[in-house]
Amino acid sequence: MRKLLSSPVQMPLSAAENQIYQNTLKYVTPLSLNLMAVKVLNRPEDFTGWCGEVIRLCREDLKIELLDDEQFAPLKKLEQTLEEGFTIGQCKMARIAPWPIFVDFIEQQNTLHALDERLRLLDYINKYCQKSLADLSVEDRLAFAGKHTKQHNYQTYDFDIEWFASTKGAKVFHALLEQYPEKFDAALSHIPLVGDVNYEHYQMFVNDFKQIIQAYTQENSQGNSTQTKAPLAVATRLLAMRRPDQFIALNNNKIDLLCKGLSIVKFSNTDFSSYWHDMIGTLRTFPWWNQAKPLPLAESSSDSAIEISAEHDATSIEQGNHVASREFTLWNNRAILIDLFLFADPTLSQNSNYVRARDKALNKSVNKLQSKSCTTMRKKSIESIESLVDKALMAEDLPEYMISKRDSIITQVKKGQSVEKAISLMRAIFG
Repeated sequence: MRKLLSSPVQMPLSAAENQIYQNTLKYVTPLSLNLMAVKVLNRPEDFTGWCGEVIRLCREDLKIELLDDEQFAPLKKLEQTLEEGFTIGQCKMARIAPWPIFVDFIEQQNTLHALDERLRLLDYINKYCQKSLADLSVEDRLAFAGKHTKQHNYQTYDFDIEWFASTKGAKVFHALLEQYPEKFDAALSHIPLVGDVNYEHYQMFVNDFKQIIQAYTQENSQGNSTQTKAPLAVATRLLAMRRPDQFIALNNNKIDLLCKGLSIVKFSNTDFSSYWHDMIGTLRTFPWWNQAKPLPLAESSSDSAIEISAEHDATSIEQGNHVASREFTLWNNRAILIDLFLFADPTLSQNSNYVRARDKALNKSVNKLQSKSCTTMRKKSIESIESLVDKALMAEDLPEYMISKRDSIITQVKKGQSVEKAISLMRAIFG
């Protein structure tokens, strides 16, 4: 452990990374005896990997039960500092990565950051929510704005609405959105749905957005001098949903992390100017953001596309189309996907509102099936039960994996379940 903790001294650290390392040592000191008892097997040679490994050791291998009460505060600070270091390291890579490296990196984050689920959200917004907010259903309007509710059925909204930036705490914004959706439509109309977005487009949106908040403040001030300032984070959620290739969606925590990661001066949640000039301006210098729009496979030249020849069968052509389509999707959402360069806890994807709603419904269904006691036991021989099950498994609409569950289905029928209920139970459990 001592060798691991001192290894960054030999690494080429940036000024920000060196500051992170010095802060880390400060929080390590009150935990040193406990950390020395942890067995170290992996010693990364880069600072990003080092931060990730020390976080893992703290969360998985450190004997928490042996810590004194006063040690929990520095442990929490240590983990937060290491998360910042990890994010800074990955953002440093993001600043220089060419398009192929960006794509590979984003795909590698699929499980950890729930990339597929995030893309389902963005696809839904693009297909169904790019018309006026005033014409959307309440659920779709909230999906665009970033607030999950119990009315968002997980079968329709098979994604967490609050990926990228939740706005559930912005009560004033949601009250205004409910009352005056057409005013937000007017603001968003300044941002073109295709082509470049320039400063004039952005500033016209900002002026209208601020005017909505200012009008609310004047209407509800009642002589009170306190003013409600327009929240930048909420505005970036709207902008990023309209143009995920141009804007980054923020919350208060991400402002701090991304400013450090992108080496820009930290700005506040009301600083619309710095968001555009510093953060979006910096984003637009990155090689992967400046990548030319990938062409669909059918439009690609023979040099860049898979040639349809005797050497390529239908499978390889289909795979090529899938790769081209995926790359096109990532390009259309490239700005907002900078989220995947931030540190993510291994439990992040499982804490998705969609996953929790889905699992809750599944567990409820399974428990309901299992709790029904059988009032009458069918008097059938073992042979007749097996015959009934085999007959049911011959149905064309059953997935192939159900054949492997034959013995389990027979067991359930013997306990008094009908064949249909036993098969439903297996499908509920195994999808």
